[in-house]
Order: sequence, then C-alpha cells, then structure tokens
Amino acid sequence: MTFRYQNVCLEGFGYVLPENVVTSAQLEKELAPVYERFGVHEGRLEMMTGIRQRRFWDEGSVPSDGSTEAGRRAMEASGVKPDQIECLLHTSVSRDCLEPATASIVHDQLRLPVKSIMYDISNACLGFLNGILSLGNMIELGQVKRGLIVAGESSRQLVRTTIKQLLQSRHLTRKEFKAAFASLTIGSGAVGLVMCHDSVSQTQHHLLGGVTQTATEHNDLCRGSADTGFDSNAAMSMATDAETLLESGCALAARTWRAFTEVFHWSGEGVNRVYCHQVGDTHRDKLYEVIQRDPARDFSTFDFLGNVGSVSLPLTMALGVERDPPTTGDTIAMLGIGSGLSCVMLGVRW
Repeated sequence: MTFRYQNVCLEGFGYVLPENVVTSAQLEKELAPVYERFGVHEGRLEMMTGIRQRRFWDEGSVPSDGSTEAGRRAMEASGVKPDQIECLLHTSVSRDCLEPATASIVHDQLRLPVKSIMYDISNACLGFLNGILSLGNMIELGQVKRGLIVAGESSRQLVRTTIKQLLQSRHLTRKEFKAAFASLTIGSGAVGLVMCHDSVSQTQHHLLGGVTQTATEHNDLCRGSADTGFDSNAAMSMATDAETLLESGCALAARTWRAFTEVFHWSGEGVNRVYCHQVGDTHRDKLYEVIQRDPARDFSTFDFLGNVGSVSLPLTMALGVERDPPTTGDTIAMLGIGSGLSCVMLGVRW
C-alpha cells in the first residue's frame, strides 16, 4: 500500500530515557547456571547482538507514565499547547491494561481537549509508524490540524520473567534457550511526536508519505504471551526464532525498499539520512546489505538502549536529529519492520 501527502509535517519529538541501566554482563551473571549447562561463554549476549546495555523503568511504573512525559516534552519542543491537540494515538506494545485504552489515561494526564479523538494502535514494533500514517491521513484529509503520537515500552517484566523461567526450568532444552534469547535484548523508553498540517507548521519538515508491505506467512516467528497488562503478578514471555526472523525480515525489507524508492523516485544515494528500527548489529548490517547502503552511515542506539520495540525507531530519529541536525532539504527514510511480519518505510523532506 502506498501513502502520499502534501500537507503533513513532523513538528517536534519528545523522549524519556529511564535512569536504571542494566548491562548485558549483569544479566549474564544471573544466567551463569544456564550458560554453564549449555557451554555458553560469558559475553555471548553482547557479542551476538552488539547490545551492551538496556534500561528499565523504576518498579511500579506503567507505560502511560513514560508516554505522558514524552508527549508533554514533544508538545513543549513544538510549541503546541495541549488544548490544540485534536488527536492522540498511543502506539506501544506495552499497555497499562487490556481495557481501557492506555490512550485514555495519557489523554487525561495531559489534559487534552474533550473533543480530541484518542485510541490505541498495536502492531508490534511498527505501532508508532502505523500511528504516523493514521494521523497523517487525518491531517491530509483536513480532519485535524495538530495531533500527538506517543509510546512507552517497558521491558522489566519480560526480562525478569525470562531469566526466572530459564533458571527454574528443570528440562530446559537448547532450542528453548535460543528462543528466549531475544527477550534479553529488550529495553525500555518512551517517545512522543507532534504532527501538524502544513498551514500551522513552524518547521515545514514534510512527511511525503510511505509504503507498507507484509509477509504474514511468518507470523509465528516471534510470539509473546497473552496480553496481561502490567499486573505485578503477571508472567510475560516471548519466544523468537531469531535466525529465520532475520532472514525473512530482511527479505521483506528489500522488497519494500524497492517499492519505496520507486514511489518517491529516490535512488539509494539520493537518501541523505536513514533511521531504522533497532534490533542489533547483525540485523543492522544485514538490512543495509539488502538495501545496498553503507552501514557506517547509520545512526544506531541499540548498543546502549537495546531493542525498545515501537519506541525504537522514533527514539533513534529523535536522538539522531538532536545530536546531528539534518540540513534543510535533506531527504530522510524511516525504515520500520515488525514481527507479523510487516514493514513500513516513510519518506521525509527536512
């Protein structure tokens, strides 16, 4: 599917990084009995992924906490007031509870207008990019002038449960250990983005549109437990066929990239900046190989944030734009992929 916009702008990002840093070495010390059992050497986690650390929220925090603060910061960065927001989308995998929508909690905490539409969007690591397209459609149609997308991912429960299950399993197999390995790479964080109609935009950072493609025959490669919300007694788990996910995901990305560059008439070298979903160095290198770009030009955050789910790509772009601002007129590609499989690639002219 193809999306084209004339009147949609990215106005301002806001983000929150949790203060609790958890290193891969720390997790491996806890898993020492499992490592010894399977003859795995210390340092394997960082060696396989390039992830040195990830972050956890404080105990008792829920996704709406980070989402609310990130949304507040995005509004401050863009100069948009709460009473001007006409749409709020909460787009993370993590939610406070099954019902009501976490968007309703964020909406209340930010004191957004009663006329503002709000709801959750959930699509694995692609939720935020799906939110950009959904809000972009409303802005292009003239239904709203200003909207806010937020996401807050929390990894503490998943990582802690994964370690507990690995240590307590009496009949753990090597296959089961491998399937749980990806869960140890997940990090926490929150991000927000204000988007505006061209007529009220102060930045004129135009969202040109995007391309989406799917490969849903691979929906079984990464499966999480049932949605339990953030009940302290809930046990979250995830099983991932990381090798097949890498190959199938990059094949889908290559196909989507061809369609994306054709739609926007961009050659690979015509793209000035690329921001990707962050999984690890192997995934980063393979992705750049299939889209035929130099990985040395990548801006990566996985080494110190891990895989932050739906927050990963927009947070990486927010940090990249902050640390090395693009030049006016630069073309930017946002390359997202999520389990399912689904791929979204967006084009921005700065």
